[in-house]
Amino acid sequence: MAFRGTFDYTLDVKNRLTIPARFRATFADGLVLARRHDTASCISVWRPDVFDAYLDTILSSFHPLSDEYATVNRFYNSNSHELELDSAGRAGVPAKLLEQTGLGKEVVITGAGQCLEVWDRAAWSEHNGSLAAAVKRITAQLGHPA
Repeated sequence: MAFRGTFDYTLDVKNRLTIPARFRATFADGLVLARRHDTASCISVWRPDVFDAYLDTILSSFHPLSDEYATVNRFYNSNSHELELDSAGRAGVPAKLLEQTGLGKEVVITGAGQCLEVWDRAAWSEHNGSLAAAVKRITAQLGHPA
């Protein structure tokens, strides 16, 4: 399933994140909340099997005894948390992830293809405002000017 769309939510007083109803069945077997390597401003929400495959793909680029392998493996595994949804479709966001990403109570959940992303609403507004220009620049570099 590809995750698409943008949804505004508010973390509750227990820092529980509500997963959009249309995606809840996808996370029936649990989910992984993970810090991203490319931005400090959001958390990714993965199905456990898809997260494991994603990490395996990244790690396959490195020799298993290399420092790079150890660093990437350590980053992803120490900054991810396996959780279950409660009966209301919520998962508690660990305080450490909130602290590391600067998420406030007002969040945006965005589709990112194979996972969801959770952004602080103000950070998403700023980031989203620069996406169109970035995509135009990237596609031009590939020889596909807009």
